[in-house]
Amino acid sequence: MTNYSVHEPEYDDTTDEEWSAPQEHDFDTDDLSDIASHFVLSSSGFDSPDTYDDLQLPVVGPDGKLNENALQTAYSGGHSVEAVEDIDEDTKGDARDVLESLADEFEDLDLSD
Repeated sequence: MTNYSVHEPEYDDTTDEEWSAPQEHDFDTDDLSDIASHFVLSSSGFDSPDTYDDLQLPVVGPDGKLNENALQTAYSGGHSVEAVEDIDEDTKGDARDVLESLADEFEDLDLSD
């Protein structure tokens, strides 16, 4: 079982624009600890992740905006916390809690549906 860390990402604003998961080159920095602040899960920590691939569940775009569609994608579906391999149930629950908390930023978003 991979030991994932969970945290609430940092963001400057919110958006409901279309979402496509960012690639490492989409960010204006090479500092993985800065990039990690856009993600909910990391398999090697958030302070200094080993690689970009250690980061899972992006919900904040490179522009610093928390994305409503990214939250929905991270919560359910083929690229969600449920699809993350080798993750324990407690960590899944913690990640879902973070996603639900972030969803409060959007008036009409209810992830529990």
